[in-house]
Amino acid sequence: MENITVKQGGLYTVAETAALLQTNVHRVYDLIHAGLIPALKLGGYKIRPAALEAFLEKHEGYDMSDPQNPMPLESVLSK
Repeated sequence: MENITVKQGGLYTVAETAALLQTNVHRVYDLIHAGLIPALKLGGYKIRPAALEAFLEKHEGYDMSDPQNPMPLESVLSK
């Protein structure tokens, strides 16, 4: 897994999280609302670097196209 640059002493915004995950903000909101990435609501949503790292470690090898139903890549690729 590629290491992400940890923001020292801070929180990631949804836009920063999207950039780190190389996706769009809508996907990050989907992941937050599905309970897959814990977030704080301080004005806008904020994500702790440790929470993002834990999400990446836990879901490595999963197809996250549908955040409500993450699937192991093996089952997706075998179809």
